[in-house]
Amino acid sequence: MADNGRIQLNVRVTKETSDKLDEIVEYYQDNTKIGRIYKGDVLTDIIEKSYEVMLKQKKSRIRI
Repeated sequence: MADNGRIQLNVRVTKETSDKLDEIVEYYQDNTKIGRIYKGDVLTDIIEKSYEVMLKQKKSRIRI
């Protein structure tokens, strides 16, 4: 089996946070046309988007 550069993260979250993630995954599933959506895919997307926002904020602070 190929590694694909992926690692497994084991984290503990509250039941409320897990329920929210389930709802977000369902939303992604209903509103994308790429097939089956997994929690890891959703978390990756959220992290990538948050990272982009963080970089933009860091850049704007440097210019000031």
